[in-house]
Amino acid sequence: MFSRSGGRTAFWLRLAVVCACCAPIYAESGAAKVITLTGQVSVLRDNAPWILNVGDSVLLRQTIITGPDGFAVFQVSDGSTFEVFPNARVIFRENPGSWKDLLDVLLGRVKVHIEKLGGQPNYNRVRTPTAVISVRGTIFDVVVEDEDDTTLVSVEEGQVVVEHLIKPGPGRVLNPGESLRVYKNQALAAQTVDKSSFVRSALRAAEQALYEVLYRTRLPGSGGGTIPGSTVPIGSTPPPDSGDHGKQPPPPPPPPPH
Repeated sequence: MFSRSGGRTAFWLRLAVVCACCAPIYAESGAAKVITLTGQVSVLRDNAPWILNVGDSVLLRQTIITGPDGFAVFQVSDGSTFEVFPNARVIFRENPGSWKDLLDVLLGRVKVHIEKLGGQPNYNRVRTPTAVISVRGTIFDVVVEDEDDTTLVSVEEGQVVVEHLIKPGPGRVLNPGESLRVYKNQALAAQTVDKSSFVRSALRAAEQALYEVLYRTRLPGSGGGTIPGSTVPIGSTPPPDSGDHGKQPPPPPPPPPH
């Protein structure tokens, strides 16, 4: 017979083993998985860059770096995705104590698509050196444009709230097609929301140009995958659009008579 104290000891030992076995699972559940990648895309591990490939995971507090030809799409456990464009530097979940804090964009451009949870708001935040962007379920771009950490926020779908990280004050609400620049030394109250959709059009044009390159060229170090929203593999050439979708090609002509 086991003593009562011995039984308690055995219980806690079993519990410790279970927790140790489950820890990697819980850690992995917070990771971001690479679902599309081409060009030079790395993650910092012990301050050294490690090349990423499709299927790899980026863990909490790791920094993603893209080269001049680098582009990648990452997906998190709730189905939300974020695209990292060339010449960018982004920290994934820098604040692991808050699952609302998704990204810290230090340089370059990201495009974020936050999925709603069962039709309900899915609260997330994206930070830059000058701004905090709060979202509930939407598609938007964040670009850190220069050495002064000027941040450009542009909304494609849904709604975001932009706050100044350095100069406290009321936030600004952005709706679809609207954009706002956040300057390090200027309060948001002094900035005008761009409702002309010019910025959104420029971002979309640059995005389309990049996707077209990815359609046609397998860049050095490419990990494969597909273009977002497409089933065409990176590195392949899409078929020409003849307008006859779903139709079979005509049969070859009959051989000439003998």
